[in-house]
Amino acid sequence: YLIMKIKKIKNKKPDLLIVGAGPVGCVLAERAAKVKKWSSLIVEKRNHIAGNCYDELNKKGLRIHKYGPHYMRFKKRRIFNYVGQFTKWIKGNYIVKSSVKGELYPIPINLNTLEKFFKKKFKDKNQAKKFIDTLKIKKKKINNSEDFILSKLGREIYENFYKNYTIKQWGIHPKRLNKSVVGRLPIRFNRDPYYVNQKLKVMPKNGYTQLFQNMIKDNRIEISLNTPYEKIKKDITPNIATIYTGPPDVFFNFKYGKLDWRSLDFKFKTLKKNKIQECVQINFPNDHKFTRKVEIKHVTKQKSKFSTISYEFPKSKGDPYYPINNKKNVTLFKKYKRLIKKLEKKNIFFEGRLASYRYLNMDEVIEAALNLFKKLKNKYN
Repeated sequence: YLIMKIKKIKNKKPDLLIVGAGPVGCVLAERAAKVKKWSSLIVEKRNHIAGNCYDELNKKGLRIHKYGPHYMRFKKRRIFNYVGQFTKWIKGNYIVKSSVKGELYPIPINLNTLEKFFKKKFKDKNQAKKFIDTLKIKKKKINNSEDFILSKLGREIYENFYKNYTIKQWGIHPKRLNKSVVGRLPIRFNRDPYYVNQKLKVMPKNGYTQLFQNMIKDNRIEISLNTPYEKIKKDITPNIATIYTGPPDVFFNFKYGKLDWRSLDFKFKTLKKNKIQECVQINFPNDHKFTRKVEIKHVTKQKSKFSTISYEFPKSKGDPYYPINNKKNVTLFKKYKRLIKKLEKKNIFFEGRLASYRYLNMDEVIEAALNLFKKLKNKYN
């Protein structure tokens, strides 16, 4: 994989200066080169491409997701077709369970979860819905994540599956988090066992790093790793535009204060076992300091006598992973958003999960990058 240090930047006058070699940066550089024959310089402060999607082979030759599991799925076939130019796919049958009182339950909540947890049998979804209706707590207004689950599933499910997981993951009580945080996870009254709703569930056959490496194989694209934007911004003047994919508060030198992010620590353990657990991910809402254990081999489908498991420990400091969607941060980001809008007139554009302070799935990130390219193409035709 591409982890060499590129010492000297050759192209000081690229058409595009792209800050960050994650999915947004790679998509924009690829489109610029292929469609417009524009040159791009991608600067990346880490020592590798692919952002948090980066995967690598460990000492036993097992592919690991260094920054946590990435379950690729697509809502739109055109986005799937675009990414499919750069990789072969394997099926992404993502199965997740939650460990509650020593038992494993399907997650997201579905009919099987409800039957097992309440020790009841439901002949159909209507019977299950009627039962859940007796448990729901009526709320005049849904103000937060706690209200959302109490009003949808009642107190027992909230206490056992959601409350403590949310506190661990976010370091904040669900009462102080926007309802969209828990609303991301579907609630099902069928027996669909898969973690995501989308029908197009896939995993790149040779990993994400290889996918993005294939995307940026073009002599119009130069990449400088181990290169923070701050170090080069005075020396590089792009002909067309700068695209910034990092946190906005950092870009503006914390002018209005710091946006809060949740970060993660990962501990990896490799054992001489074909499989260590029964599915790719097991959540631990109420036990342990870690939130989940992930055995990515279930979805990379590698053949090996060994398997690697990762443990995720949420923390408040470190690399930014998840924006904390509460009133304080929403208000603060609005201030930065006004500055971002003004910069567009100077041909500086912000895009991606970090730059837009939003939790986005990978297909949404790629679609946003394609939309930005379309905007640039039309503007600088």
